[in-house]
Amino acid sequence: MTDINTLIAKDLLSIKAVFLRPEEPFIWASGIKSPVYCDNRLTLSEPRVRLDVENAIAETVKKYYPSAEILMGTSTAGIAHAAISAHILGLPMGYVRSGAKDHGRQNRIEGRLEKGQKAVVIEDLISTGGSVIEVVDALREAGAEVLGIVSIFTYGMKKGLERLEKANVINHSLTDFDTVVKAAAEEGYIKKEDAARLIAFRNNPADESWIKGSVK
Repeated sequence: MTDINTLIAKDLLSIKAVFLRPEEPFIWASGIKSPVYCDNRLTLSEPRVRLDVENAIAETVKKYYPSAEILMGTSTAGIAHAAISAHILGLPMGYVRSGAKDHGRQNRIEGRLEKGQKAVVIEDLISTGGSVIEVVDALREAGAEVLGIVSIFTYGMKKGLERLEKANVINHSLTDFDTVVKAAAEEGYIKKEDAARLIAFRNNPADESWIKGSVK
C-alpha cells in the first residue's frame, strides 16, 4: 500500500505541479537558481489528483488536529483547498488576505471567525515559511487559537523549519521535497544520480555547486 507522502508526491509529479529540472534551473524572484518549480494550483484542474489531495488534507486534520473548529486558507493558493477539505470534514472555513482590503469593512480575515475558535491553516507550499507565519499571526491577533498548519508540499529548508519553530507553530505536510526527489528518481523523471544534487540544493539553496554536479 502506498503511503500518503509517496502518493501525493507521485500525483504532483504526474501533473507537473512539482517539476524538477536540474539541468536547466529556474530562477526564483530572489535570484537563487532552483532545480524545482512548484505550482500546486494545478491540482485543482486535475480531478483525480484533486480528490487525493483534499482527502489527504481532511485525513491529516482529523489525525493531528481532531479538535479543529474551522479551516482557514492562505490567500490565494490555500483558499480552494481549505474550502473543499472543510466541506469533506463538515467544518466552516474562511481565508486570510495578504493585506487588509482598502475598501468596505477593510477585512483581512474573510469568513466568520470567533474569538477562541480552534483554527487550522491550509497552505499549498512552504519554503522559508514567512507568508504562512504572517497568516498565523493575523489569526492569533484576531483571537483564534491556531492549532497548526496543513500544507500540501514543503521544501524542508532549514530557514523555514527554524521560522516555524520560533513562531511556535506546527506544520504537517502531505509530502516533502525529499519524498518527491526519491519518487522522481524511481519513476524516471530524473536520473538517479541527480537525486543527491537536488538534496544538496535543499540543504543550502545559496550554494550553487550542485548545478555542476559537485555535492559537498
